[in-house]
Amino acid sequence: MGNNILTNKEHYDSLYSKTQVQTVVDKAQSFEEFLDDAIQTDTSWHGLYAGNSRNRLKGKRILELGSGDGLNAIIMCLLGGDVTAIDISEVTEKIIKEVNRQVGTSVEALTGDFCLMEFKSESFDFIIGKAFLHHLTHELEFEYLKKVAKLLKREGEARFFEPAMNSKILDFIRWLIPVPGRPSLLNKRAFKEWKDNDPHPERDNSSQHYEKVGKLYFEEVQIAFIGSIERICRLIPAGKFNRRFRRWAHRIETRLPNWFRYLAARSQLIIFRAAHI
Repeated sequence: MGNNILTNKEHYDSLYSKTQVQTVVDKAQSFEEFLDDAIQTDTSWHGLYAGNSRNRLKGKRILELGSGDGLNAIIMCLLGGDVTAIDISEVTEKIIKEVNRQVGTSVEALTGDFCLMEFKSESFDFIIGKAFLHHLTHELEFEYLKKVAKLLKREGEARFFEPAMNSKILDFIRWLIPVPGRPSLLNKRAFKEWKDNDPHPERDNSSQHYEKVGKLYFEEVQIAFIGSIERICRLIPAGKFNRRFRRWAHRIETRLPNWFRYLAARSQLIIFRAAHI
């Protein structure tokens, strides 16, 4: 494994060891209710499941990259998918196996580097990554997407939900504002300490970058800009009003001009189709 992957492994082994398995089990046992709420409110779920994709998974073979706490893999299985879940953290595999046991799901959980794993070419209908690509260096991203293109069926689809950084001015302002877990850039000592411990590599997360790299391996690249207004929720205390605001922001966003959504997007859904290698 490269240094970037090893750094992420140590970070996420520690992070996911704090996961309450019972919480994942509870959400899985009421997954329809959970998903209905999450798609309306929580940006990553809202983005990843855009376009009614929840109803397209039944009977499909699905590969998830960077499965984290395992919840999305479990839910895709409950929606009828034949799911294989990969993460560099061995904790993820343990969580998924325990949830499988309690809930009766059958997600295949694997630990390791995706690039070193062997799968049959054109064997997956969907390849999914929920906040995954931005953890890779550009060099690793090229390797991973090349393999994704190889493993997707011709009519298959890769869906990645990632942060969007399309405005240098907006990003600079964002660094100035402290949020839970991240100090302000103006607090130089604390910001440097946070940056030194951040597992994310320095890289381009603009929509233009994802479109450019996607076209190296796929004939079709589609990007949806998400969270132009919703990003303000980080300044609102957690609670019912915060959740109501996010729901409203996701609804109203579709009425905004595309140029504004592009510049102000907090996140993006990237869809790749029709591999040409």
